Amino acid sequence: MNNRKYDLVVVGAGVLGTFHAYHALLKGLSVLHVEKDNYPQGSTVRNFGQIVPSGMADEWFEYGVRGLGIYQSIQQEMDISIRNNGSIYIASDTDEVQVIHELSAHYQRLGYAQELWSKQQTLEAYPMLKIDYVQEAIVFRQELSAEPDLMIRKLHDYLQTKFPKYRLRYNTAIVGCEESENTVYLRTSQQERFEAEKVVICNGYEFKLLFRKLFDDSGLKVSKLQMMRTKPLPQLRMPGNILTGLTVRRYESFEAYCPSFHNIPVPAHYEELQKWGIHILFKQAVDGSIIIGDSHEYALGSQIDDLGFSINSYINQLMLDEANRIMPIDASMIESTWAGYYAQHDKHILEVDVSDRIHVRTGIGGKGMTASAGYAEKSLNGIL
Repeated sequence: MNNRKYDLVVVGAGVLGTFHAYHALLKGLSVLHVEKDNYPQGSTVRNFGQIVPSGMADEWFEYGVRGLGIYQSIQQEMDISIRNNGSIYIASDTDEVQVIHELSAHYQRLGYAQELWSKQQTLEAYPMLKIDYVQEAIVFRQELSAEPDLMIRKLHDYLQTKFPKYRLRYNTAIVGCEESENTVYLRTSQQERFEAEKVVICNGYEFKLLFRKLFDDSGLKVSKLQMMRTKPLPQLRMPGNILTGLTVRRYESFEAYCPSFHNIPVPAHYEELQKWGIHILFKQAVDGSIIIGDSHEYALGSQIDDLGFSINSYINQLMLDEANRIMPIDASMIESTWAGYYAQHDKHILEVDVSDRIHVRTGIGGKGMTASAGYAEKSLNGIL
């Protein structure tokens, strides 16, 4: 076996693991970063790539704001596909208008920049939106987006270029992780052996491969999300990311900070959509294609197979019908559809210290792209 020792080994090369590695490198530590697949394939690349602190609450909002600065600082050094195109939440009825006004007041008190737009302002900026749908909107110009499949690999390139003490290994599955005499010993499926002062495991629900009993008792859940992508649609050029009325009725910032949130009725046409956890988002990629989604089905982490691997065409049709209520989108425009599987936890993230040297940090769910950069900084400080 090959024996090599590092200050930190990070298991999992998604966005959460990568930012743990990033913050360790800033402290001058030597870092081995391992990923079991050819390159990241999980929830980090199967999402919208929206970086939206406005949708977060409490400390997660703070992590998201910190993340905006981190992403932008890296983008200034190397292109990792970050775009400052902002976020807009569209209110489609009077109840949603009331809620976005309450969120506006909250962020005014907090000093987080936002703007309330009238129907006319919104339609002037986003002429592809249907007139009957739009009532008002709240806009966050400072928020970001990324091309998620490109971003994570470009971020790895950045770390390899900038930090001599960073070593990245794809196609490296860790199958053993044990502590002895103040050292953690890791074994790969290829019978390589690494030694570490500390280990952070950020590999979603795959951490069951290392600590099965801990995994079964963790309360970790898995959410299956369905998303669609259109062919390039230059006639529907979107200046920013669009979040809609169903998002206003779902995101935790609205629930936490808007007094009327819990009292607004659910319109009849939303009932079936909410049953499947659908809220409609639109994000335009650099090639002009538009990502549309998403839905949410849940299972315990230990029962992930119950979610299946197939795409539910009924759910896709529900999303398409609602999307077409917002802008002119139909099935003839759809080029691909897929499902993402996100590990998540009722406490927002699973933090388990197996020992003083082995730490599990996983289950960040849909917060990953927005909050990982800021959260990993706090997490690593605690671990070290």
